[in-house]
Amino acid sequence: MDAPDLLQLLREKAEAVQVVVQEIPDLDAACRYTVDLTRSQGGATLAAPGWDPASLPVLQDLCGKAGIELLTENLRAQATRLHTGLTLADWGLAETGTLVLESSSEDRRLATMLTETHVAVLPVSRLQPEVGALEEELNRLMQSPPRYLAFITGASRTADIERVLTLGVHGPLELHLLLLKD
Repeated sequence: MDAPDLLQLLREKAEAVQVVVQEIPDLDAACRYTVDLTRSQGGATLAAPGWDPASLPVLQDLCGKAGIELLTENLRAQATRLHTGLTLADWGLAETGTLVLESSSEDRRLATMLTETHVAVLPVSRLQPEVGALEEELNRLMQSPPRYLAFITGASRTADIERVLTLGVHGPLELHLLLLKD
């Protein structure tokens, strides 16, 4: 399957589980999108642990102008205040619309699991057809444990309580996927 077909499949599978999918030209656009989204939802904090150092000043400036507090570390101390998480995804799996994040950092895990909204940026070059295509890469990562890999498909959902679908019980209510053309 060629790149445009993989991208279309990822989009279809992600949107099928209520992921908001947008294409962006660069990381600065991801910063603008995330700050605008946080402000429109009435959020006061944006967690961006491990965010790209080159675009961190842009994110800091946008957050400052919007009156949003930018958190980049020690998220455990801020756990009850987290609104939006902004992360870079390591891979995307077109077959299931899944994002894969190497999440050995506690701050990165918290940004993807305790926020109300998670915004993930996926460089299109990191898109794979299915999980088997990552076998070598995942085996290499596991050579230096401990490792924590998160496989994220859509916003948090469960039907554990009387088989009634509930969103946001085990993680964010919303997942936004920003596809970075690289």
